[in-house]
Amino acid sequence: MKPKVYIDGEVGTTGLRIRQWLGERGDLELLSVPEARRKDPDARRERVLASDVTVLCLPDDAAREAASWVQGTRVRVIDASTAHRVAAGWVYGLPELCPEQRGAIATAQLIANPGCYASAFILLVRPLADRGLLSRDISPSVHALSGYSGGGRAMIQRWEDAALDLRSLPYEAPYAYTRVHKHIPEMVAFGGLHAQPQFLPAVGPFACGMRVQVALPATSLPSGADAQAIWRALHERYVGETFVHVAPFRSAEPDEQALDPRRCNGTNRIELHVLAHPSGHIVLLAILDNLGKGAAGVAIQSLNIMLGLPEATGLSA
Repeated sequence: MKPKVYIDGEVGTTGLRIRQWLGERGDLELLSVPEARRKDPDARRERVLASDVTVLCLPDDAAREAASWVQGTRVRVIDASTAHRVAAGWVYGLPELCPEQRGAIATAQLIANPGCYASAFILLVRPLADRGLLSRDISPSVHALSGYSGGGRAMIQRWEDAALDLRSLPYEAPYAYTRVHKHIPEMVAFGGLHAQPQFLPAVGPFACGMRVQVALPATSLPSGADAQAIWRALHERYVGETFVHVAPFRSAEPDEQALDPRRCNGTNRIELHVLAHPSGHIVLLAILDNLGKGAAGVAIQSLNIMLGLPEATGLSA
């Protein structure tokens, strides 16, 4: 009997990608609500309770309400909103977080799907903090560039509005510089650091793709934490991982296209780079699809683990 999966919010940006990738598989039964009743709470609740796993692709308040429906049941939930990422009783759905994380995901009822920026930051810094190559008290500067689909429907509509003509901009547009970004709590909770990073996100004139850069000044690094030691730590942590690729260490300047934020689009792959400077400063850099490994792909990883299926089923590396 095929496992039943319901995507609550399947017409949203993340929901559409999850539905697309799961729809190409024949090992699951996908439940849906008729279009006329798509926003009907009773119809949605009925599908949630009929599923083995429900994926919530909803605004935070709606996700909290839907999650409450499974209390006392055997229905399992993956929440792609920000509502439960640091909530008690929820398991963080980043399988590569630490060696024990897959086991926690496999047995959990409630999974909080990571944020796209946060996934990149955590995968870059957590192994270094765990091995003493970063002080847990530093507050690194993080510059991140995302395609406009990362902001959901409102941002997509704004960037695709012909009257605004934002897609013709020859530069990235910064945002959220004056407020605490919604990904900060999970970046601190799971990144292995004690302080909030200085997070400087920006949007580029392209739909999908993401590049996250973490600046490590030489004065912030403990003795022995040079670029090669940091690269080795990342390589050793992720060797054998299907979806996390640590690029070869190199001292040569990357060319203009080597760090294209769209390099991993359409996949569940994330590339990690360590860039050294003669001064001793280091930049950690990640490239991923903000709707792939940054959202839909990692949700499907968790879904596969929860159902006891091969983790890479239906995903491209």
